[in-house]
Amino acid sequence: MVGPAAKRAAVAHLQAVMSLSERRACSIVGADRKMIRYRSSRIPDAALRGRLRDLANERRRFGYRRLFVLLRREGEPSGINRIYRLYREEGLTVRKRRARRKAVGTRAPILVEAKPNARWSLDFVHDQFANGRRFRILNIVDDVTKECLGAIPETSISGRRVARELTAIVERRGKPGMIVSDHGTEFTCNAMLAWCKDAAIDWHFIAPGKPMQNGFVESFNGRMRDELLNETLFFDLDDARAKIAAWVADYNPASQHPSVYVVEAKRFC
Repeated sequence: MVGPAAKRAAVAHLQAVMSLSERRACSIVGADRKMIRYRSSRIPDAALRGRLRDLANERRRFGYRRLFVLLRREGEPSGINRIYRLYREEGLTVRKRRARRKAVGTRAPILVEAKPNARWSLDFVHDQFANGRRFRILNIVDDVTKECLGAIPETSISGRRVARELTAIVERRGKPGMIVSDHGTEFTCNAMLAWCKDAAIDWHFIAPGKPMQNGFVESFNGRMRDELLNETLFFDLDDARAKIAAWVADYNPASQHPSVYVVEAKRFC
């Protein structure tokens, strides 16, 4: 009996079962009579708990900070400490998926100019449909703004297709200062080398077996797998395109990015 609630329950039990007086029961339990008689004046939070559970079920990989910002946008006046308490009491804590490999050695910082289009990163992430057929997603990320510039699912993506997608993004957004990728055949083929030459864009290849040299898009891939791929069943390519596009649209706005959630949470506190 380490808390007031447990002591109140013990005193009530002694009074009901053994017909002891309140004074005697409090003496046995070691509780103050004022504490036993106290009745909380806290506003009922059943509605808030219900809304918090609903949001947690919709965004199953969101932590309490991100849920707090979503509640604030809906007009909830409660502070982050109260949301955290309810979050813990409702058992909504997100379990972290343990990685099999651990980083070894020191990590050198990557110097990138702090402006949009300073550097883009490309990589593929793999998944499969409900029937077991595999497909891949080409992810293109702006390393500074963390914006997903493209998430293209296909059963097969050639170097020419990668060049067409990059051309469309450059026409819409502007030319990047640098593009980073691994040594995948889609990125080292003649079509991509010719595209880099024509577009006059510097393409940097990471060292073999060093994925963290391309850590920005690797981080994005992990978030996509955690929040979307591991939580969603895809039936065909059209279904995958629709669901991935919806997730990217939800991820992309600056107000939805995880780093901004922390800033907003601190501002609301």
